[in-house]
Amino acid sequence: MSDILKTLSDAMAGAVETAGASVVRVAARRRMSATGIVWSADGVIITAHHVVESDDKIRVGLPNGEMVTATLVGRDPNTDIAVLRAETSGLTAPQWAEANEVKVGHLVLAVGRPEGDLQATLGVVSALSHNEAENKYFAQTDVVMYPGFSGGPLVNASGQVIGMNSSALMRGVSLTVQASTVRYVVESLVKHGRMRRGYLGVGIQPARLPAAAAEALSQNTGALVVSVESGSPAEKSGIFLGDTIVSLGSHRVEDMEGLLTALGSTGIGSIVAVKIVRGGQVQDIPVTIGERS
Repeated sequence: MSDILKTLSDAMAGAVETAGASVVRVAARRRMSATGIVWSADGVIITAHHVVESDDKIRVGLPNGEMVTATLVGRDPNTDIAVLRAETSGLTAPQWAEANEVKVGHLVLAVGRPEGDLQATLGVVSALSHNEAENKYFAQTDVVMYPGFSGGPLVNASGQVIGMNSSALMRGVSLTVQASTVRYVVESLVKHGRMRRGYLGVGIQPARLPAAAAEALSQNTGALVVSVESGSPAEKSGIFLGDTIVSLGSHRVEDMEGLLTALGSTGIGSIVAVKIVRGGQVQDIPVTIGERS
Protein backbone atom coordinates (compact mmCIF):
# COMPACT_ATOMS: atom_id res chain seq x y z
CA MET A 1 0.00 0.00 0.00
CA SER A 2 2.80 2.43 0.84
CA ASP A 3 4.33 1.87 -2.61
CA ILE A 4 1.00 2.67 -4.26
CA LEU A 5 0.60 5.86 -2.24
CA LYS A 6 4.19 6.91 -2.99
CA THR A 7 3.69 6.29 -6.71
CA LEU A 8 0.48 8.32 -6.70
CA SER A 9 2.08 11.06 -4.63
CA ASP A 10 5.08 11.28 -6.96
CA ALA A 11 2.78 11.36 -9.99
CA MET A 12 0.75 14.26 -8.61
CA ALA A 13 3.89 16.18 -7.66
CA GLY A 14 5.19 15.59 -11.18
CA ALA A 15 1.93 16.89 -12.65
CA VAL A 16 2.26 20.11 -10.63
CA GLU A 17 5.88 20.51 -11.72
CA THR A 18 4.96 19.97 -15.38
CA ALA A 19 2.11 22.47 -15.30
CA GLY A 20 4.09 24.89 -13.13
CA ALA A 21 6.41 25.72 -16.02
CA SER A 22 3.39 27.49 -17.60
CA VAL A 23 1.95 29.13 -14.48
CA VAL A 24 2.64 32.79 -13.74
CA ARG A 25 1.82 35.37 -11.10
CA VAL A 26 -0.49 38.22 -12.16
CA ALA A 27 -0.33 41.50 -10.24
CA ALA A 28 -3.26 43.53 -11.58
CA ARG A 29 -5.19 44.54 -8.46
CA ARG A 30 -4.54 46.35 -5.19
CA ARG A 31 -4.79 43.31 -2.96
CA MET A 32 -3.28 39.85 -3.36
CA SER A 33 -1.91 38.91 -6.76
CA ALA A 34 -3.65 36.20 -8.76
CA THR A 35 -2.50 33.48 -11.16
CA GLY A 36 -2.22 33.22 -14.92
CA ILE A 37 -1.48 30.59 -17.57
CA VAL A 38 0.94 30.97 -20.46
CA TRP A 39 -1.00 30.78 -23.71
CA SER A 40 1.88 31.17 -26.14
CA ALA A 41 5.65 31.49 -26.03
CA ASP A 42 5.58 35.10 -27.27
CA GLY A 43 4.07 36.43 -24.03
CA VAL A 44 0.31 35.92 -24.34
CA ILE A 45 -1.08 35.14 -20.87
CA ILE A 46 -4.61 34.25 -19.79
CA THR A 47 -6.05 34.99 -16.37
CA ALA A 48 -9.40 35.70 -14.72
CA HIS A 49 -11.21 38.85 -15.81
CA HIS A 50 -12.26 39.72 -12.26
CA VAL A 51 -8.67 39.90 -10.96
CA VAL A 52 -7.63 42.52 -13.54
CA GLU A 53 -8.87 45.72 -11.89
CA SER A 54 -7.14 48.14 -14.25
CA ASP A 55 -6.03 48.17 -17.87
CA ASP A 56 -2.51 49.36 -17.10
CA LYS A 57 0.25 48.92 -14.51
CA ILE A 58 -0.05 45.15 -14.86
CA ARG A 59 2.92 43.02 -13.80
CA VAL A 60 3.51 39.35 -14.49
CA GLY A 61 5.80 37.13 -12.43
CA LEU A 62 7.39 34.47 -14.60
CA PRO A 63 8.22 30.93 -13.41
CA ASN A 64 11.91 31.92 -13.15
CA GLY A 65 11.04 34.72 -10.72
CA GLU A 66 11.46 37.61 -13.17
CA MET A 67 8.78 40.33 -13.10
CA VAL A 68 7.78 41.89 -16.44
CA THR A 69 5.17 44.44 -17.49
CA ALA A 70 2.06 43.44 -19.41
CA THR A 71 -0.83 45.09 -21.22
CA LEU A 72 -4.48 44.07 -21.43
CA VAL A 73 -5.44 42.63 -24.82
CA GLY A 74 -9.12 42.07 -24.03
CA ARG A 75 -11.57 40.58 -21.58
CA ASP A 76 -14.81 38.59 -21.54
CA PRO A 77 -16.86 38.91 -18.33
CA ASN A 78 -19.23 36.13 -19.45
CA THR A 79 -16.49 33.51 -19.10
CA ASP A 80 -14.32 35.50 -16.65
CA ILE A 81 -11.36 35.36 -19.06
CA ALA A 82 -8.85 38.15 -19.65
CA VAL A 83 -5.92 38.07 -22.06
CA LEU A 84 -2.66 39.87 -21.34
CA ARG A 85 0.47 40.37 -23.40
CA ALA A 86 3.65 40.31 -21.33
CA GLU A 87 6.85 41.95 -22.56
CA THR A 88 8.80 38.72 -22.83
CA SER A 89 9.30 35.67 -25.03
CA GLY A 90 10.49 32.09 -24.81
CA LEU A 91 7.73 31.05 -22.39
CA THR A 92 6.47 27.48 -22.06
CA ALA A 93 2.87 26.87 -23.09
CA PRO A 94 1.12 23.90 -21.46
CA GLN A 95 -0.50 20.90 -23.05
CA TRP A 96 -4.29 21.25 -22.92
CA ALA A 97 -6.75 18.43 -22.24
CA GLU A 98 -9.88 18.46 -24.40
CA ALA A 99 -13.36 18.34 -22.86
CA ASN A 100 -14.04 14.75 -23.96
CA GLU A 101 -10.99 13.59 -22.00
CA VAL A 102 -12.36 14.89 -18.69
CA LYS A 103 -14.66 12.63 -16.65
CA VAL A 104 -16.58 13.04 -13.42
CA GLY A 105 -14.49 11.40 -10.68
CA HIS A 106 -11.08 12.23 -12.19
CA LEU A 107 -8.44 13.39 -9.74
CA VAL A 108 -7.41 16.97 -10.43
CA LEU A 109 -5.14 19.65 -9.00
CA ALA A 110 -5.69 23.38 -8.85
CA VAL A 111 -2.34 25.15 -9.25
CA GLY A 112 -1.66 28.73 -8.26
CA ARG A 113 1.25 31.15 -8.05
CA PRO A 114 -0.14 34.22 -6.21
CA GLU A 115 3.04 34.87 -4.25
CA GLY A 116 5.73 33.59 -6.60
CA ASP A 117 6.04 29.99 -5.42
CA LEU A 118 3.79 27.24 -6.73
CA GLN A 119 0.84 26.13 -4.63
CA ALA A 120 -1.55 23.25 -5.28
CA THR A 121 -4.70 21.63 -3.90
CA LEU A 122 -6.18 18.23 -4.72
CA GLY A 123 -9.77 17.22 -5.50
CA VAL A 124 -12.04 15.48 -7.99
CA VAL A 125 -14.22 16.55 -10.87
CA SER A 126 -17.72 16.54 -9.40
CA ALA A 127 -19.79 17.70 -12.39
CA LEU A 128 -19.50 18.74 -16.03
CA SER A 129 -21.73 21.10 -18.01
CA HIS A 130 -21.71 22.33 -21.57
CA ASN A 131 -23.66 24.40 -24.05
CA GLU A 132 -22.48 23.46 -27.53
CA ALA A 133 -24.37 26.27 -29.24
CA GLU A 134 -22.50 28.91 -27.21
CA ASN A 135 -19.30 26.85 -26.98
CA LYS A 136 -19.35 26.97 -23.18
CA TYR A 137 -17.76 24.03 -21.37
CA PHE A 138 -17.29 24.05 -17.59
CA ALA A 139 -16.03 21.62 -14.96
CA GLN A 140 -17.14 21.78 -11.34
CA THR A 141 -14.78 20.37 -8.71
CA ASP A 142 -14.53 19.99 -4.95
CA VAL A 143 -11.06 21.57 -5.02
CA VAL A 144 -10.50 24.32 -2.45
CA MET A 145 -9.47 27.46 -4.32
CA TYR A 146 -7.12 29.38 -2.06
CA PRO A 147 -6.90 33.19 -2.36
CA GLY A 148 -5.06 34.10 -5.56
CA PHE A 149 -5.83 30.83 -7.38
CA SER A 150 -8.29 32.43 -9.82
CA GLY A 151 -6.86 32.54 -13.33
CA GLY A 152 -4.69 29.49 -12.69
CA PRO A 153 -4.99 26.01 -14.22
CA LEU A 154 -6.89 22.90 -13.25
CA VAL A 155 -4.48 20.06 -13.97
CA ASN A 156 -5.03 16.34 -14.54
CA ALA A 157 -2.78 13.53 -13.37
CA SER A 158 -0.67 13.82 -16.53
CA GLY A 159 0.07 17.49 -16.02
CA GLN A 160 -2.28 18.57 -18.82
CA VAL A 161 -4.32 21.72 -18.25
CA ILE A 162 -8.06 21.04 -18.19
CA GLY A 163 -8.97 24.71 -18.05
CA MET A 164 -8.79 28.02 -16.16
CA ASN A 165 -10.10 28.24 -12.60
CA SER A 166 -12.49 30.98 -11.51
CA SER A 167 -14.04 31.85 -8.15
CA ALA A 168 -16.32 34.49 -9.69
CA LEU A 169 -18.56 32.56 -12.11
CA MET A 170 -20.65 30.84 -9.43
CA ARG A 171 -20.63 31.92 -5.78
CA GLY A 172 -19.35 29.23 -3.44
CA VAL A 173 -18.50 26.81 -6.25
CA SER A 174 -15.09 25.96 -7.72
CA LEU A 175 -15.65 26.28 -11.46
CA THR A 176 -13.20 25.73 -14.31
CA VAL A 177 -13.60 27.09 -17.84
CA GLN A 178 -12.52 24.17 -20.01
CA ALA A 179 -9.98 24.23 -22.82
CA SER A 180 -12.33 24.45 -25.82
CA THR A 181 -14.11 27.50 -24.37
CA VAL A 182 -10.82 29.11 -23.37
CA ARG A 183 -9.49 28.63 -26.90
CA TYR A 184 -12.63 30.10 -28.48
CA VAL A 185 -12.56 33.19 -26.23
CA VAL A 186 -8.82 33.79 -26.41
CA GLU A 187 -8.71 33.58 -30.21
CA SER A 188 -11.50 36.16 -30.46
CA LEU A 189 -9.91 38.50 -27.91
CA VAL A 190 -6.49 38.31 -29.56
CA LYS A 191 -7.97 38.95 -33.01
CA HIS A 192 -10.62 41.55 -32.18
CA GLY A 193 -9.87 42.78 -28.64
CA ARG A 194 -13.40 41.77 -27.62
CA MET A 195 -15.92 38.96 -27.96
CA ARG A 196 -18.01 39.40 -31.09
CA ARG A 197 -21.67 38.55 -30.48
CA GLY A 198 -24.63 38.49 -32.82
CA TYR A 199 -27.27 41.21 -32.56
CA LEU A 200 -30.90 41.32 -33.68
CA GLY A 201 -32.19 44.41 -31.84
CA VAL A 202 -35.47 43.28 -30.30
CA GLY A 203 -36.98 43.17 -26.85
CA ILE A 204 -38.98 40.00 -26.29
CA GLN A 205 -41.04 38.12 -23.74
CA PRO A 206 -42.33 34.52 -23.78
CA ALA A 207 -45.86 34.11 -25.18
CA ARG A 208 -48.17 31.21 -26.01
CA LEU A 209 -48.73 30.57 -29.70
CA PRO A 210 -52.16 30.33 -31.32
CA ALA A 211 -53.39 26.74 -31.37
CA ALA A 212 -53.06 26.32 -35.14
CA ALA A 213 -49.50 27.71 -35.21
CA ALA A 214 -48.49 25.65 -32.18
CA GLU A 215 -49.73 22.48 -33.86
CA ALA A 216 -48.00 23.32 -37.16
CA LEU A 217 -44.70 24.11 -35.46
CA SER A 218 -44.90 21.46 -32.70
CA GLN A 219 -44.07 24.32 -30.34
CA ASN A 220 -46.33 25.87 -27.71
CA THR A 221 -44.49 29.13 -26.98
CA GLY A 222 -42.43 31.72 -28.83
CA ALA A 223 -40.75 35.08 -28.20
CA LEU A 224 -43.20 37.96 -28.54
CA VAL A 225 -41.51 41.11 -29.87
CA VAL A 226 -42.28 43.99 -27.49
CA SER A 227 -39.71 46.48 -28.82
CA VAL A 228 -37.59 46.99 -31.93
CA GLU A 229 -34.45 49.15 -31.82
CA SER A 230 -34.17 51.89 -34.42
CA GLY A 231 -31.72 51.00 -37.20
CA SER A 232 -31.33 47.43 -35.92
CA PRO A 233 -31.15 44.33 -38.14
CA ALA A 234 -34.68 43.47 -36.98
CA GLU A 235 -36.09 46.84 -38.09
CA LYS A 236 -34.24 46.76 -41.40
CA SER A 237 -35.59 43.29 -42.18
CA GLY A 238 -39.20 44.16 -41.37
CA ILE A 239 -39.78 42.54 -37.98
CA PHE A 240 -42.57 44.44 -36.18
CA LEU A 241 -43.98 44.86 -32.69
CA GLY A 242 -46.40 42.01 -32.04
CA ASP A 243 -44.56 39.47 -34.17
CA THR A 244 -43.68 36.26 -32.34
CA ILE A 245 -40.27 34.78 -33.13
CA VAL A 246 -40.28 30.98 -33.03
CA SER A 247 -36.88 30.18 -34.53
CA LEU A 248 -33.69 31.73 -35.85
CA GLY A 249 -31.97 29.57 -38.43
CA SER A 250 -32.11 26.01 -37.13
CA HIS A 251 -32.53 27.08 -33.47
CA ARG A 252 -35.91 27.09 -31.74
CA VAL A 253 -36.63 30.35 -29.89
CA GLU A 254 -39.05 30.44 -26.97
CA ASP A 255 -37.49 33.06 -24.70
CA MET A 256 -34.49 35.40 -24.35
CA GLU A 257 -32.12 32.56 -23.47
CA GLY A 258 -33.12 30.73 -26.65
CA LEU A 259 -32.62 33.85 -28.75
CA LEU A 260 -29.18 34.54 -27.26
CA THR A 261 -28.15 30.92 -27.79
CA ALA A 262 -29.23 31.13 -31.44
CA LEU A 263 -27.39 34.43 -31.96
CA GLY A 264 -24.29 33.02 -30.26
CA SER A 265 -23.99 30.27 -32.85
CA THR A 266 -24.81 32.43 -35.87
CA GLY A 267 -22.08 34.21 -37.80
CA ILE A 268 -22.08 38.01 -37.75
CA GLY A 269 -23.01 39.30 -41.21
CA SER A 270 -24.70 36.06 -42.22
CA ILE A 271 -28.24 36.03 -43.60
CA VAL A 272 -30.55 33.68 -41.71
CA ALA A 273 -34.27 32.97 -41.78
CA VAL A 274 -36.16 34.22 -38.73
CA LYS A 275 -39.43 32.31 -38.50
CA ILE A 276 -42.25 34.38 -37.01
CA VAL A 277 -45.95 34.11 -36.34
CA ARG A 278 -47.82 37.22 -37.55
CA GLY A 279 -51.58 37.43 -37.51
CA GLY A 280 -51.74 33.71 -36.82
CA GLN A 281 -49.70 32.91 -39.96
CA VAL A 282 -46.19 31.44 -39.99
CA GLN A 283 -43.66 33.11 -42.27
CA ASP A 284 -39.90 33.39 -42.77
CA ILE A 285 -38.07 36.72 -42.80
CA PRO A 286 -34.43 36.89 -43.99
CA VAL A 287 -32.30 38.87 -41.54
CA THR A 288 -28.65 39.92 -41.75
CA ILE A 289 -27.21 39.35 -38.25
CA GLY A 290 -25.48 42.42 -36.84
CA GLU A 291 -22.77 42.79 -34.20
CA ARG A 292 -23.51 44.02 -30.71
CA SER A 293 -21.25 46.96 -29.92
